[in-house]
Amino acid sequence: MEQETIRKLLERYNEGQCTPEEAAIIDEWFDSIGDQYTSPKNEQEVQADLSAVQRALMKQIQPAPRRLMRRSWYYAAAAVTVLVAAGAWFFQQRHQPATSDIPGQQPLAGNLAKPTSTIDDGVVTVNTPKGSRENILLEDGSRIVLNAASRIRYPQHFTGNHRDIYLEEGEAWFEAAPGAANSFTVHAGNVTTVALGTTFNIRAYTHEQQITVALLSGKVKVTTASQPSVILQPSEQASYDLRSLQLVKTVFNTEAVTGWQKGYLIFKDASYEQVRTGIENRFGVTIINQSDKKDWTYTGNFREETLANVIETICLTESLSYTIGKDTVILKNKQ
Repeated sequence: MEQETIRKLLERYNEGQCTPEEAAIIDEWFDSIGDQYTSPKNEQEVQADLSAVQRALMKQIQPAPRRLMRRSWYYAAAAVTVLVAAGAWFFQQRHQPATSDIPGQQPLAGNLAKPTSTIDDGVVTVNTPKGSRENILLEDGSRIVLNAASRIRYPQHFTGNHRDIYLEEGEAWFEAAPGAANSFTVHAGNVTTVALGTTFNIRAYTHEQQITVALLSGKVKVTTASQPSVILQPSEQASYDLRSLQLVKTVFNTEAVTGWQKGYLIFKDASYEQVRTGIENRFGVTIINQSDKKDWTYTGNFREETLANVIETICLTESLSYTIGKDTVILKNKQ
């Protein structure tokens, strides 16, 4: 089948110019692959799925008037050919094994922009787009995992008796290599965290109006410009409100703080902004809230679910409707 014919058929579909028969075939195909699986499939299972879909598609081709029959079958066959090929790619991409430097980490969504790293005058800056994460190994052996939509800056080579890291936006997990003579300091907005041989997480997305330091092991001191310093013990976190300028210490659930490294979405009494950030980071999409509901306290856990499943579950809870485009989710009031 000529590739130009296939391309034109799909172009006409996207432009809404297909015949009803052609559109029905393509719509039926996409409906059939809309139910995504959460467990890997082997090659035989993939081929069985594709064969079943192909048979179903061919059954959808209805007899046409004699003068149109040849043309309808020609385009229908083209649709079947290209869509079965696309389905093979879809299943292979969906079920390819996950690879990561972090045990258990799951890949994020699709063909997204990659993290970037630049060096300027001895200073390294790393940026991660939505839907991406980056593992960073510092020269002293310290490790950083940078979450999506984040930016971090640090010296290429540490000098003197201090190691200063600047989390300019977003979220990062830190494993500070021991060095009693060299303090490990992370600056995030107005919050400074000093650690020695410690693992901790800092979340500082500007639009959330809050900076949170959560300690997993060791001990850290958290300092702000307006509040007395606090010392954190493991499983304690300090949250600094950028509006009230108050620093509050609470306890936390480890998985809720570190789950993003595995691609998990774990919300507990989360605001709309926190839910939006989590979903956008995980799936590399943009969420637009056109509803009247802006104040949320949402609680829910998602591990292997697809974007559609996550959005549907949340909207059922919040009594909202939604549409999902290529890279945009729109939330609306339920009619």
